[in-house]
Amino acid sequence: MAYKKKYMVVAVLGLCAASGLAWWLQNKPAEPTSTAAATANSAAGASATPGGAAAGPARPPAVEVAKVESLTLVDETQAVGSLRSRQGVMMRPEVGGRIKEIFFNDGQRVRKGQVMVQFEDQLQVAQMSQAKAELSIAEANHKRNQELVTQNFISKRSLDESAAALEVSRAKLALADATLQRLKVLAPFDGITGLRQVNVGDYLKDGADMVNVEDIDAVLLDFRLPERFQAKIRAGQKAQLSIDALPGRPFTAIVQAIDPLIEANGRSVGVRGCIDNRQQQLRPGMFARVTAVFGSRENALVIPEEAIIPQGGRTFVVKVVPGEKPETLVSERVAVKVGLRQPGKVEILEGLTASDTVVTAGHQRLQKDGTVVRVVDLSQPAGGRPAGAPGQAGAPGQAGDPAAGAAGAPASAASAASAPAGSGPQAAKASAAPQQAAAGPAKAGPANMSGKSGGKSGPNAAALSGPNPCLRGADAAR
Repeated sequence: MAYKKKYMVVAVLGLCAASGLAWWLQNKPAEPTSTAAATANSAAGASATPGGAAAGPARPPAVEVAKVESLTLVDETQAVGSLRSRQGVMMRPEVGGRIKEIFFNDGQRVRKGQVMVQFEDQLQVAQMSQAKAELSIAEANHKRNQELVTQNFISKRSLDESAAALEVSRAKLALADATLQRLKVLAPFDGITGLRQVNVGDYLKDGADMVNVEDIDAVLLDFRLPERFQAKIRAGQKAQLSIDALPGRPFTAIVQAIDPLIEANGRSVGVRGCIDNRQQQLRPGMFARVTAVFGSRENALVIPEEAIIPQGGRTFVVKVVPGEKPETLVSERVAVKVGLRQPGKVEILEGLTASDTVVTAGHQRLQKDGTVVRVVDLSQPAGGRPAGAPGQAGAPGQAGDPAAGAAGAPASAASAASAPAGSGPQAAKASAAPQQAAAGPAKAGPANMSGKSGGKSGPNAAALSGPNPCLRGADAAR
């Protein structure tokens, strides 16, 4: 028992000693540091201080921008179609008979009313002569009866009978003449014959195929568009097309009619256009790639498509505007309404003006409006430099100047910023004029093939004389 009490006293004394040591360590006074250590610690503290002079303020987030451009946009869509003759028919006889003569060659141009095939007509010619003789006798009898009636030698009934016989003879003559004419196959319109399928001496039944005749001075273009375009397509509009069989030769079709019926299977509407083909380059049955043009808009505002931010069913862009402090740029989110889309470009209908600058890259760094941004010009070989507020056109030439104009940041926006807002489209057209002039001779031939007869010379000039066949008569757009 005494042994246990001894160990308990030792344990209590140990606990008291440990508690005292812990209290002393916690309340021990700080030892003075050396001068070098104090200097190092102060320097480290100064560098870690947010307001220290060595670090300075945090750099604004870097973004890429682009100027709002003013361009001419064309509202169009693509489709495929096929060509067909403006008029085409397979020639077939109305009556059976043996072919006596053929008055055309394969691929020959024929005129309306020209005799193409003559059938054997000996029997019909004899019937015609018989009908003429009977008519001559009937006319003589009727004339004689008229004289006798005036002298009261015959009754009025005899005169009526002779008049009826005269009418019957005339009808027989007309029937014989019609039967004789049906043995001649005439061209129904001006056109070009195909490959004949008959020869002299062949006996044909009525309705047998002989040869096709095609009018291809103008060819028709049939294509289909989705039903959502039925409100845009109108008669008189133009459609550009290219033919796989004639690469590099553009043609123009004039829309003539739109099918009032929407196809239930494909939900598409049929469209028919007309192409001037007086040079005989197009053939019925060709495959065509069609670009239907619904209209164009001058001075449309366009931005790169990467500047668009879709969110919650709405569309936004981030503008770069001057901040409250001088030579600073801040972000501003704006809701916009988009229009036509082209590869890499989006039309803006509402929300922007021609002088605005929008962010194309770095949106994720801009969490709220009013964020100070640093515009990066990726066109510089050094890998980018900051730019200042929009409108400072002279500043972008100074490398590293924080006041450089944001309008000069992207390469595409530099040329637009250097010109007045109202002269952008005119300047673009003026700069493109020399290129169009240089490319003009190369495109003059195919362009005139699409229906424009002006300025043609050479052997095909005569083929294009006169009005466009698509713009006259029944082919004119209504």
